[in-house]
Amino acid sequence: MSNEELRQARLQTVRDHMALECTQDWDGVIDTFEHPRYEMYGNGQVHDGEEEVRRYFDASRQSFPDQKNEIISLAVDDASNTVLVEFYLLGTHLGELKVRDKTYAPTGRQFKVRMAASFQFGPGSSKIICERPYTSPDLKLQQLGLL
Repeated sequence: MSNEELRQARLQTVRDHMALECTQDWDGVIDTFEHPRYEMYGNGQVHDGEEEVRRYFDASRQSFPDQKNEIISLAVDDASNTVLVEFYLLGTHLGELKVRDKTYAPTGRQFKVRMAASFQFGPGSSKIICERPYTSPDLKLQQLGLL
């Protein structure tokens, strides 16, 4: 596979991954990974391996069952085997939300926060080995009127 073909394949993998998260096709999301792993750069949690990642999917959708994303821009860094994404994360607070040992009852309010994520790939591969979303949980809390 040429460098350009690999670049395009990685971009498509990230587009597919994010679209599958919106439809909650967890089997499809898992298939975009070589090894499922999320490193959350907002709360410091790491979800490593399929079982932990599926628990993360389930837990995150309990608070926001309609959570989805809208991609703003994508960029490829060939040198680091990374695709960078800027996006909006949206959802409606319909279930209990736990943040820093505090639980918030559902508000029915919606949020839309701007975020970034990096997707790490193995050398020569178009399968993800780690997603690292970057955000602050306070952004959601502010938009939900909880701070």
